Amino acid sequence: MVTYRSTMVERIDLPSRETRERRLEEAGYNVFNLAAADVFVDLLTDSGTGTMSNDQWAALIRGDESYAGSRSFERLESAVEEVMGFPRVVPAHQGRGAENVLYGTLLEEGDVVLNNTHFDTTRAHVANQGADPVDCPVDAAFDLESAGADAGTGADSDTDTNPHEFAGNFSLERARAVVDDVGEGAVSVVIQTITNNSAAGQPVSVENTCRVRRFADEIDATFVIDACRFAENAAFVRERENEFSDASIDEIAREQLGYADAVVMSGKKDGLANIGGFVATTDRDLLAECKQRAILYEGFPTYGGMAGRDMEAMAVGLREAVEDAYATDRIEQVRTFGRLLEDAGVPIYTPVGGHAVYLDAAAALPHVPSAEFPGQALVCELYREGGVRGVELGSFAFPDTDRPELVRLALPRRTYHRDHLEHVAETARAVLEKREAVSGLELASEPSIPELRHFTAELRPVSR
Repeated sequence: MVTYRSTMVERIDLPSRETRERRLEEAGYNVFNLAAADVFVDLLTDSGTGTMSNDQWAALIRGDESYAGSRSFERLESAVEEVMGFPRVVPAHQGRGAENVLYGTLLEEGDVVLNNTHFDTTRAHVANQGADPVDCPVDAAFDLESAGADAGTGADSDTDTNPHEFAGNFSLERARAVVDDVGEGAVSVVIQTITNNSAAGQPVSVENTCRVRRFADEIDATFVIDACRFAENAAFVRERENEFSDASIDEIAREQLGYADAVVMSGKKDGLANIGGFVATTDRDLLAECKQRAILYEGFPTYGGMAGRDMEAMAVGLREAVEDAYATDRIEQVRTFGRLLEDAGVPIYTPVGGHAVYLDAAAALPHVPSAEFPGQALVCELYREGGVRGVELGSFAFPDTDRPELVRLALPRRTYHRDHLEHVAETARAVLEKREAVSGLELASEPSIPELRHFTAELRPVSR
């Protein structure tokens, strides 16, 4: 058990309903366009929104802002090697900067990239290089009706673990079918995202990671782990994978990450920092190429878009993230949130994942067709009703993909308390009590990159 004592507080206010109505309309029914001051409980993302520890704040003071070869970079490099097992690091300003560095180095036009499930920026970076992002989730990943019970057998014949317990796994059956279709030479990179953000934050087993490593070797592909939530994933592994029941979080993390050729990391998640990311690898040649791209897009390879003080905070945060007490507390808070929502009668994806609770928008608003973005409609109603900001991860965020209509309520780390979570649950209950009055939405404008449209597109209510 771990507890926290607040050493700094921030006052938050719930704007009036009239104000919320006006702000939502001004934002084009896209909550990304809302000002943070107009939000009461902000669950848009857990990326960079958490509360840093007093040790992290203390570390900021010793930031070395030297352009090249700073002591702060050396401390970050040391933390990455100690916690994750990778001795070579190229920092970036955040995760998508690291993705640009790595995938811009690895990919060429016409390549095929396999992933258990691509998240938005990963999909966009792969597509931006002219490559084809292909998802390979197990059957249990999007089986909302049975996710909380027995997810069934046959989700992946290459794994011995229960598909219900590791619904974030990479499906080797699907991957091999893609290889049979496009040929081994076309698949240059295989990615495994842990936990699987697009599949409701579901964990990935170490066994599955080992099998994906062997598969990547078979087809001569580079194996990358997107490690944003590697510590949360390790906590699930200890609970659910018998081989690791007596292992520590840091031991599991190093074991799982050690199968990869490289990791791409947003330090704004399990780095417990407000900004920053990196590429880490054991491959000297890949390191050299990534450094050159980092100079072009991020900065000199020993700061890569990060201030020295931010590298210091992340170095401390990486070590804190693999403390057993922290990781257990983190997972338990998300589970508590899920139970509060279930008690309020809200349909959610179960079992609850690591960093967020995902609402089943199709079940919550059955009268809103998929073409009218039920997930986005639910997001707007949560804000309208109680000033709660979440994010749609369904047909609006992922156009032309076969994904369920989900709404993610992501918990910032060490930030909100039970009374905030109770407010969200009561807000969701109130929305569902008058669900029949909720109308669907249609696009009013959208950007030129479809994979990123949910960040800036504007919508309007469908008129009847």
